[in-house]
Amino acid sequence: MSVSGRDIAFAGQRVKQKILIALALAAVIPLLILTYILYAHILPLLNGEAHRLLSLALHALVVFTWLLMAAGAYVIWDVAAAVARTTETIAESKHMDQLTQRSDEIGTLMQSFSRMLGTIEGQTQEINSFAARLDAAYKELESTNSRLKEFSFKDEVTGLYNRRFFSIRLEEEISRYRRFNHPVSVVLLDLDGFKDVNDQMGHAAGDETLRDIAQLLLKHSRGINVISRYGGDEFAVLLVETPKAGARLYADRIRQVVSTYPFGHGLRVTASFGVSSLPEDIAASPDDIIRSADDALYAAKRAGKNKVVGYEQLPQDRPIESGEKVS
Repeated sequence: MSVSGRDIAFAGQRVKQKILIALALAAVIPLLILTYILYAHILPLLNGEAHRLLSLALHALVVFTWLLMAAGAYVIWDVAAAVARTTETIAESKHMDQLTQRSDEIGTLMQSFSRMLGTIEGQTQEINSFAARLDAAYKELESTNSRLKEFSFKDEVTGLYNRRFFSIRLEEEISRYRRFNHPVSVVLLDLDGFKDVNDQMGHAAGDETLRDIAQLLLKHSRGINVISRYGGDEFAVLLVETPKAGARLYADRIRQVVSTYPFGHGLRVTASFGVSSLPEDIAASPDDIIRSADDALYAAKRAGKNKVVGYEQLPQDRPIESGEKVS
C-alpha cells in the first residue's frame, strides 16, 4: 500500500472512532447519569403502591430507551464501519473497476459515481471537440480575411500592390518624414510604345509584358520598397529612406534593365521615369509628391522617352530633365 493509501485508511479509522466516541458522549453517558438519579434519588422518596407502579414504569422506560439506543447505535456503527471499509477499499484498490464490481452499498455508490464520471468525460470530449472545430473555423476565417485583404491590395495581372495600397503606404512614409525627417522618394515609370505591343501582339502579350516588368522591378529593388501597378502601363515605386540622388540612380538602373530586356514577343520596350523626393522638392504632402513625380514623368516623355527626369522647383515652376543645369 502506498503512503497515500495508508493515509486514506487511517483517516477512515479516525472517522469511525470519532463517530463511536460521539455516540457514547451524546447518548450512553447521559442515560447512565439519568438512571443513577432515578434509582438513587427518586425511587427512595416514593412509598407503597405508587412506588411499585412508578418503578415498573421507570424500568420499562429505561429498557425501551436502551433498545432505541441500541438500534441507533447499530445504525451509526454500521455507517462508521462502511466509511472505514470504503477508505480501506480505496486505499487498497488500484483501479476503479474493483469498486464498481462490489454488490454492497459501496459498489452501488461507486457505480453511480463511475457513470457520472463517464458522463462528465463524454461531455468534456464533446466540449473539446466543439472548441477544436470553433478554433479551426476561426483560423479559417482569419485566413480568408487575410486573403481577401491581400487581394484587395493586389493587382490581378502583375501580382504587385495596387494604387490603393501604394497611397496608404505613401501617407505612412510621409508621416514618418514629418516626425523624424527621414527622406522618402517616389518613382513613376510609364512604358514607351506599350500600345504597339497590344496592337501587334494582342492583349495577352501586353499582360505578359506587364508581368515581366513587375518581375524586373521586384528583382532590382530592396525589400522595403513598395512597388505597385499604378494604372495601365504605369508603375509606381516608393523608395523608403532614399534621398533624391539615390532615387535617380535607382530609376536609371531600372531604365537600363528594361531597355535591354529580351521580351518574349520580340519587340523592344523602354520606359520613361519621373522622380520626386522629400525634402528636396516639395512640401510634405502625398498629392504634391505624386503630382511632381507625374510632371517629371511627362517631361521625360516630351524629352524623347527612355529617360529619367527628376522634379526640381524652378522659378518657372517647370520640371527639368536629368542632367540639365539650372541657371
